[in-house]
Amino acid sequence: MNPEPTEEEQEAQGRPIGRRVLLGTLGLGALGVVSAPVLQKGMDGFLGAVSGKDPTGLTGLLPNGGGFRYYSVTASVPNRNAENYRLTVDGLVDKPATYTLADLRAMPQTRLVKDVQCVTGWRVPGTPFEGVRLSRLLDAAGVRAKAGAVRFTCFDGAYTESLTLDQARRSDILVALRMQDKPLGHDHGGPVRLYVAPMYFYKSAKWLSGITVTEQVKPGYWEDRGYDVDAWVGKSNGRDDDPTS
Repeated sequence: MNPEPTEEEQEAQGRPIGRRVLLGTLGLGALGVVSAPVLQKGMDGFLGAVSGKDPTGLTGLLPNGGGFRYYSVTASVPNRNAENYRLTVDGLVDKPATYTLADLRAMPQTRLVKDVQCVTGWRVPGTPFEGVRLSRLLDAAGVRAKAGAVRFTCFDGAYTESLTLDQARRSDILVALRMQDKPLGHDHGGPVRLYVAPMYFYKSAKWLSGITVTEQVKPGYWEDRGYDVDAWVGKSNGRDDDPTS
């Protein structure tokens, strides 16, 4: 598990931003959504060149290739690959485990095709994700009777998320290795990210590094900044998923 970053490390990374700053960029984001393709192509190139140098992270809020907006809460995120990626499963379990990328790829894979819906309004329809069902990893770890939630941490050193145990055991919650029928790239949270199909996309934590089983839900990064802990999309995104509470 990665330790929480020190103040000096946060300063070097660029301090995480809050909900007010995020919402303040939506007007510019909306402009990009409706812009002509040639304008969008030019913006994609610009954002790709400057996003890694942007200390605020705001370039990540703007539209980019494939209808997605690349976004992180820190100015830079380390890269992980097949040689150095590790995913830990620990907490209230009988058999803590550490998985390599090869370990995860060798497990049975589930492919889902759903719409991706961001709480800020943008949407990417019919997006394939593929990976290991989270429930499989929880079952392998042997979740203890007093457990009630799952907490997720990320190797950017800042982002966190949580689900109730019932939510985490849904068949449409993946530890995802592929998106749009390609291996997950770094900008999309690769090599491994969480994919919570029936909830707004902020629940699908990028750059996943830790799964910790806990007694109670602890609000994640954006929940601490005003967003809902239970982020069901439901029929507003053309779905009829039954929420698990």
